[in-house]
Amino acid sequence: MEYRLTDWLPTTKKEVELRGWNELDVILFSGDAYVDHPSFGAAVIGRTLEAMGLRIAIVPQPNWRDDLRDFKKLGKPRLFFAVSAGAMDSMINKFTANKRLRSDDAYTPDARIDMRPDYPTIVYSSILKTLYPETPVIIGGIEASLRRLSHYDYWQDKLLPSILLPSKADLLVYGSGEQALRDMVAALQNGARPTELSSIPQTAFLRKNVKTKADDIVLASYEDCLRDKKLQACNFKQIEEASNLLQARRLLQATDGAWVTVNPPYPPMSADELDASYDLPYTRLPHPKYKDKRIPAYEMIRHSITIHRGCFGGCAFCTISAHQGKFIASRSQQSILKEVKAVTEMPDFKGYVSDLGGPSANMYRMGGKNESLCAGCKKPSCIFPAVCNNLNADHRPLLELYRTAAQVAGVKKIFIGSGVRYDLLVHPYDDGELAKAARDYTHELITHHVSGRLKVAPEHTAPEVLRCIRKPDFAVFQKFRKIFEKINREQQLRQQLIPYFISSHPGCRESDMADLAVICKNMDFHLEQIQDFTPTPMTLSSEMFYTGYHPYTLQPIFTAKSKEEKLNQRQYFFWYDRACKPQIVRALQRLKRPEVIKQLYPKG
Repeated sequence: MEYRLTDWLPTTKKEVELRGWNELDVILFSGDAYVDHPSFGAAVIGRTLEAMGLRIAIVPQPNWRDDLRDFKKLGKPRLFFAVSAGAMDSMINKFTANKRLRSDDAYTPDARIDMRPDYPTIVYSSILKTLYPETPVIIGGIEASLRRLSHYDYWQDKLLPSILLPSKADLLVYGSGEQALRDMVAALQNGARPTELSSIPQTAFLRKNVKTKADDIVLASYEDCLRDKKLQACNFKQIEEASNLLQARRLLQATDGAWVTVNPPYPPMSADELDASYDLPYTRLPHPKYKDKRIPAYEMIRHSITIHRGCFGGCAFCTISAHQGKFIASRSQQSILKEVKAVTEMPDFKGYVSDLGGPSANMYRMGGKNESLCAGCKKPSCIFPAVCNNLNADHRPLLELYRTAAQVAGVKKIFIGSGVRYDLLVHPYDDGELAKAARDYTHELITHHVSGRLKVAPEHTAPEVLRCIRKPDFAVFQKFRKIFEKINREQQLRQQLIPYFISSHPGCRESDMADLAVICKNMDFHLEQIQDFTPTPMTLSSEMFYTGYHPYTLQPIFTAKSKEEKLNQRQYFFWYDRACKPQIVRALQRLKRPEVIKQLYPKG
């Protein structure tokens, strides 16, 4: 298919003029390159606003270090400026767990690392409020979502207030923004002022005076949390519960003489609403300005398709529940198949769909059997510490989707690249049909949808650490591993199971890592997919790391924090590396674990 420059949303004054526009309604500033694909938030927001009949332009990765011409070139919009740091939290994107600068930026042309500032949301928004003080600035995206209330910032190593303060933004939209934008634009079109947009769900704002309601949750103030870390831990429990309720209450936090107010989220999007977002006229391609340049994140997802949003796993270190919530919003099969067909028509498509997934591979169209029970449930996870009896974990709709999508002309094979929740597959369901569907899905997945290696995330082996992470006992992984190997033998396949593990997570001690090394040696795992825990705002793990307490029990919890402690834990991943052996032996002698030395190195 041949595209014209006007098939993308405009990014320059010349492109605006090509459309015959003399004014813009909304101008969106993004920390990412502009890729017109539904996996990139700026494209989704831009296309959503366009579908409302608005004239929208995107300014990707503006230069914030010169005379600010990128912030001036399109003038001011009729309605508002929108600001997003990008598809990833900027600090995770930019720095490693050891706070070292990364060597590449996957969301930037040619992976350059100098195209966005630290905390772009704050930088871009502050510039716009200085240049155009009367024009509303609305911030959103993952970076804003996770910083809507007081939060621990790992890179500055301190508790920070809501991002609304340093950004000077008029409004914050958290989570998926389509529903909030719809109501916000309608109000602004009807003449509402930004200060009057106080009742739109899934938004947060800062006001000097707020009239409290009887059912509001008033959190401990930012200043009190600075003085007492236990209060911050208590706050987090209330914030997380509110993020995972179908009928949540408004949150208020006093900060610097004003009130940060967070309105409850919208109900999960319906299939029709989600379809409408994914059916928008994306080109699925980077803007032509990036011709002959490589954007690594785009190359990873160009032939992948998102089938749902939300995740009910509730992993302690994951930001998805804080951003998208635990309730699953699924697209219709018809909409997904339409996108599969669009992928097959891409000129570089060779017959292989790289993923049909989402935050998790196997939660499509799952939810509560009795939704009235879900309405009052505060639990952040539907599958920890065990799969909820009220969860309809039926894999049949997903199986049907895989098989139908595989029949689309031009598709040779569909791979599943999203993470698989194996605990949903090996759970002993009381319902025989759910149990059979899980077995059938497991067989289908391993036989037809693995590209040689299936990545899963047990995260750790120690029971206490797994409880802190909100992951099932390691025996559940062992059970899935046996099934994986059995199916491979029966089908004469030579596929690998690649487990993810994490070190230095709150609750993990060096001795736990030594035990993990022994278990991995016994399973002949030479680990590749590993990470040192990196605290990200608004997660249970980060609150434990910063406060030293578990927010749900308020009991003290150990966390490795110093560089030495972290490296001491990390080294056990490499028990098989001869270069690491001397230091591991010395560490085990210090820990008085001679039995582990014998198990790891029986030949001495």
